[in-house]
Amino acid sequence: MFLGLRTVIYGAPDLAAAKAWYSAILDFEPYFDQPYYVGYNVGGYELGLDPNSPAGNGTRSGPLFYWGVDNIATTMAGLLEKGAQEVEGIQDVGDGIRVASVCDPFGNVFGIIENPHFKLPE
Repeated sequence: MFLGLRTVIYGAPDLAAAKAWYSAILDFEPYFDQPYYVGYNVGGYELGLDPNSPAGNGTRSGPLFYWGVDNIATTMAGLLEKGAQEVEGIQDVGDGIRVASVCDPFGNVFGIIENPHFKLPE
């Protein structure tokens, strides 16, 4: 049985640079920080940085993971300000749900989603 997204791992050949960038956009430090892996707890989900995994190439050749945000416009502006590149701008996909995607400075594409209907189970 699938229980939902738990972990997303991004390639980070320059682990120090990736850790600094993700710490800046998340506005907190990782809970796990080793030379072979850096892990963040983002609202109960794992964002991992792996220096031994090949970095993405900045294209959507594989799955696109979406991270939930409260305000997509503010989040998108902050990501772009910190060096992300826009892949797809903010789009309203209906029923108050908005999505966008960016490429981090290390070639990994990820999405952000503002979904007023999604609630974590209590």
